[in-house]
Amino acid sequence: MLDPKNKNIVFIGFMGVGKGTIARALIQATDRFGLDTDDLIESMENRKIKEIFEKDGEVAFRKLEKKTAKWLQKNVQNAIISTGGGFFKTDNLEKIGTVVYLRSSYEGIMARLLSHEKADLKLAKRPLLSDEAKARALFEERAPLYAKKADVMIDVENRSVQEIVAEIIKVLKLKRIKKRCES
Repeated sequence: MLDPKNKNIVFIGFMGVGKGTIARALIQATDRFGLDTDDLIESMENRKIKEIFEKDGEVAFRKLEKKTAKWLQKNVQNAIISTGGGFFKTDNLEKIGTVVYLRSSYEGIMARLLSHEKADLKLAKRPLLSDEAKARALFEERAPLYAKKADVMIDVENRSVQEIVAEIIKVLKLKRIKKRCES
C-alpha cells in the first residue's frame, strides 16, 4: 500500500480515538519519526489548543491546521503523523501520505477516555467534547467524511494497541524493527 517513496502515514479519526497512542506504538515498532499536528500548532503558537479555541475560535484554529498541512506536505517524509479530529478537512491531506482512519463508535471513544487514569485531563484538552450532544452530533457528521478521506480503515474499538499496530504493519506492508537492546 505504501508507495516506493516511503510516504508518510497520516492517522485521522475522531478526537479521543487513540491516534496519538497508536502513532507512538507504531513509531516504536517501525523506528520512524513521528509528529502530532496539535503539538506542532501548539509549538508554532506557543499556547495550548484549548486557549487557541477560547481566544481565537475554531475558524482561526482550522487556518493553523491548513498551514501545518502545507508544511508537512513540503517538508516531511517517511514519518508517522497523528492529527487532530478536524485535520482531515485540510485540502492536501492525500498529498501528505497514506491516510489511515482509526474507526470506533462514539460510545467506544467515550469509554476509552473515561477509563483513562487521567480522564479529566483527557476531556479538558478536547474543547469540542465539552457538550455531549454537540460532540455526538459532530461524531455522526464526521464519521462518513473520515471514511471518504481514508486510504485504509482500521477498527480500533475493544482492541489492544499491539493488535492495532500489527494490523497496520500488515496492511501497509511496513517493516517491523527488532527490539533494541537496552544499554
